[in-house]
Amino acid sequence: MTEEVTPQTGTPRSATYRQDLSRSLTFRENILITLSAVTPASSVFIIVPSVIQGIAGASAVAFAVAALVGVVVALCYAELSSAFPITGGEYAFVARTVGKPTGFALYLLTIVSGILILVVIAGGTGQYLGAVWSALDGRWVGVVVIVVTGLIAVLGIRTNAWVTGIFLVVELLALALLAVLGFVHVTQPVSVLWTAQAAGMDGTLTSASAGLVVSYTAIAIFAYNGYGTAVYYAEETRQATRTIGRAILWSLAITVVAEFVPLVAVLLGTPSMPALVNADSPMNYFLLARGGTVVNTIVSLGIAIAVINAVIAIMLQLGRSLYSAARDRSWPDAISRPLTWIHPRLRTPVVATLTVAALGTLAYWLLPFQVLLLGSGASLVITYVMVGLAALVGRIRGRTRRAVYRMPGWPLPPLLLLATMVVVVYENLLSDWVPVAITVGILAVGYLYYYAYIHPRRDDRWTLPDPVDEDA
Repeated sequence: MTEEVTPQTGTPRSATYRQDLSRSLTFRENILITLSAVTPASSVFIIVPSVIQGIAGASAVAFAVAALVGVVVALCYAELSSAFPITGGEYAFVARTVGKPTGFALYLLTIVSGILILVVIAGGTGQYLGAVWSALDGRWVGVVVIVVTGLIAVLGIRTNAWVTGIFLVVELLALALLAVLGFVHVTQPVSVLWTAQAAGMDGTLTSASAGLVVSYTAIAIFAYNGYGTAVYYAEETRQATRTIGRAILWSLAITVVAEFVPLVAVLLGTPSMPALVNADSPMNYFLLARGGTVVNTIVSLGIAIAVINAVIAIMLQLGRSLYSAARDRSWPDAISRPLTWIHPRLRTPVVATLTVAALGTLAYWLLPFQVLLLGSGASLVITYVMVGLAALVGRIRGRTRRAVYRMPGWPLPPLLLLATMVVVVYENLLSDWVPVAITVGILAVGYLYYYAYIHPRRDDRWTLPDPVDEDA
C-alpha cells in the first residue's frame, strides 16, 4: 500500500505524495492558466518595445531566434514534467536528477525571484489603467491588485482557469487588433525585418552590429517565458503524465504566434521606423498613428487586464510552489504545517497562496522598484541552465525513464540549451553584472540552508517521494 506523506509524520523513502489537490483541470484548462502566466500581451507592450528601441526591425530576427531557443527549452521541460508531474515545478525535477542541494538552491531562487517578478508586473497596472482614468495611475493600485488577485487565487483551480481564460481572450483580442492595424497599413519593405539599426544622436537610425542583435535576443527569450509553468498544475490536471508535455509545447506554440505576429505587423505597418524606434512608448506611438486615441485607450485597458491576469496566474504558481516545498518539509514544522493546509472544499493551498500575496505586498511597499528589477534579473537564465542539466543528467542516470513523453533528438536539445545560456550569461555580464551576482548570491544562500538545516535531518526531510498517483 502506498504510504501517505504529511509534514507531521515525516516522509518515508518509498512513499508517494497524497492527492490533496483537486485533479479536475482538463488539458485545455491547464493551457489557459499557463498562457495567462506567459501573458503575451504584456510581453508585446512591455518587453517588445525595448527590443524595438534597441535594434529596430531586426527585432523580428531576435524573436525568431528566441522562438527556436524556446523549442529546445520546451522539449526539456516536457520530458522532465512528464517524468515528474509534481506541483513544485523546476525544483522538483532538478532535485531528483541533478541533486537535492541544487534542487533546494534553485527552489529558493525561483520563489524569491517569482515574488519579485509578481510585484514588478503588478506595479505596472496603474500605468495602463491610468490611460483610461487618470485617478487609477497611482502606487496604491499595485497593492490592490496583489491583494485582490491573492483572494481570487485561493478559489478552486477550475474557477481560476475560467477567470484567467476570459481575461486571456481579452488580451489576445488586443493583440489581434494590433496585428490588423499593422497589416492593413503596410508601408515598410519586408527587408526591414532583418535590418539591424539603432537610434543615432540626431534621431536618425544607424547600422547595428550582430552582437547587439544577440544581446537583445536574450530579452526576447524572456518575453516568451512561462510555458513551462504548466507543470505547476500537474497534480490538478487529469492524465498529467500523458498530457503535461503536450500542454507545454502547445503553450509555447501559441505564445510565439501571439507575440511574433503583432511584432511583425507593427514593424511593417509603422508610418516611420525612426519615429517608432525613438518613441518613448513605441506601441502607443503606433496605436495613436494607426488607430487614434480611442483605440489606444481600449487597447490600454486590455493590457491592464492582461497584467492582472498574469498576476493571478503567477500567484497560483507561487502558492503551489510554496505548498510543495512545505510538503517536502523544507522548513521547521511550525512553518510547514500551516503552509500545507488544503481547504477541504476548494482543495487549494489557501495559506500558502495568501502568504505569497502578503510577501508580495510587503516587497512592493518596502523595496524600491530598481531593487525589484535587479533581484528578478538573471534568475531565468540560471533556471534554464538547471533545466538543461536536469534533462541531460536525468537520461544519463536513468531517472527520467518513467517519462511518457520523450524528447526527440536527445541529447541535442539540452546541449543546445546549455550552449545558448552560456552566450546569454556572457552578454548579461557585459551589460550588467549585478543581477547575475544577486542570482548567484541567492543560490549560495540556498546551498547553505540545505546543508545547515535539511541535510542533517535528511531521514525525514526532503526524502522526495514518487509523484502523485493519478489513480488515487
